[in-house]
Amino acid sequence: MPAATPSLIRYENPVLLTEAKKKRGASKSAKSATGSGSSSLPQTEDILNSIIPPREFEEEGQKWIQFVSSNPATRLDVINLQEHLDARLQQRQARETGICPIREELYAQAFDEIIRQVTVNCAERGLLLLRVRDEIRMTLAAYRTLYESSVAFGMRKALHAEQNRVDMQAQIRNLEREKEELERNVADLSTKCDMIERREAERRQADERKHAEEVAFFRKTHQTLTSNLQTVINPGKK
Repeated sequence: MPAATPSLIRYENPVLLTEAKKKRGASKSAKSATGSGSSSLPQTEDILNSIIPPREFEEEGQKWIQFVSSNPATRLDVINLQEHLDARLQQRQARETGICPIREELYAQAFDEIIRQVTVNCAERGLLLLRVRDEIRMTLAAYRTLYESSVAFGMRKALHAEQNRVDMQAQIRNLEREKEELERNVADLSTKCDMIERREAERRQADERKHAEEVAFFRKTHQTLTSNLQTVINPGKK
């Protein structure tokens, strides 16, 4: 008998897909023959198959199908489920905390098996648990979407911040080059100012010397002329 993928959900033995279709067709014909009153109520197997759909797989060129088990569970089955869950978590090295697809998958299988066990004893209770399961999955999907969008938003912000950092570094380098260029210009202009100030100081000193010499010359000339004038005015006076 072929072996399907191991699961925590309890399934019946796999059967050929063609034989399963024949049996289902015969079962529907029998229900129709018994009357519409009995066929209007869903059977436990139908509810189980709607909650946990049968799984199909192919082996050696033949297609097989495996329906979920409708056998009631005992207290020992529940204990075995817990032990198998712990063993699978350890075998597949599921993480104990954080996001872990392996842990999520195994716990989903365990919850489906609990729903199966409850549905066998009380179909209404199983359908209520189905609503709880679907709501949990919707909530997880919403959280997953929110997490992925937040991660994408964070990545965009990080890339934007990195680009801004690169741009700022380039701008800083440009400003530093401009600063160095301006400092060189300031140094050149300071040197030119010092040279101009020295030239002007030398020119001013030269002008002052020239002016002093001219003043001395004019004073001496004035004294000479004054003496000559006095001699002309008073020729007899020595």
